[in-house]
Amino acid sequence: MQIGNSGYFWLDTWVLGNVVQLATQEFCIRFLNRNNDPCGRQFDQMTQAARSVPANIAEGNARHDTSKETEMKLTDVARASLAELANDYINWLLLHDSIPWSNKTQEYQSVMAVRLDRVSYKDDVLSQSGLHILNQKHKFDYWLKSDDSLVVANCMLILCSRLIMMLGKQIERLLSVFKEEGGFTEALTTERLAHRAEASVAEGAPLCPKCGRPMIKRVAKKGIRTGSEFWSCQSFPDCNGTRNI
Repeated sequence: MQIGNSGYFWLDTWVLGNVVQLATQEFCIRFLNRNNDPCGRQFDQMTQAARSVPANIAEGNARHDTSKETEMKLTDVARASLAELANDYINWLLLHDSIPWSNKTQEYQSVMAVRLDRVSYKDDVLSQSGLHILNQKHKFDYWLKSDDSLVVANCMLILCSRLIMMLGKQIERLLSVFKEEGGFTEALTTERLAHRAEASVAEGAPLCPKCGRPMIKRVAKKGIRTGSEFWSCQSFPDCNGTRNI
């Protein structure tokens, strides 16, 4: 299947995002019921927030070659969904007169000490990635399989926080690359503006009254001149020089 060749299969954030989604679905099935969630809204909100994490990581990475800006935005949506989900687990603890584990406790340190295996698919990526995700999830079974919902909620809160940090670093790397290289969409915009500038010069475009560069034709999108053509500096928005046609 072509889907198995997608780059996000190799992202640790996508793998852990799937672990968070699966564990959240199990949490909701085990601990939410008609007494504490009579309308099922909490179930829907938590499972949808969890689903948003790997889904947006995957969609963002799929746009890597066409728009790095979109990739960063979707990755940030995944991070925001995690923050929403983490808050639900905090609320569950507080509701049961409990607080999140301190980072100095043995329980917290034990969960944080668990390390994910590196991705190493050789072939049949779709099948092997599923096996890899389940193996990573099983690393946390000691806490996730507990009959105490507070233990599970604390483990999930740590996993959410951990993934939020991982996504933050991923966004920083994407931003660094974007600053250096831009993206496909951004490159298309640059090429389109360069072509319009060349065409304007050939057409005898005037020079900008402010910076002296050749101007290009644009169409007013607002105001009383909406729909009318005018000369605009090719360096806009850095230079806002205009002339009437």
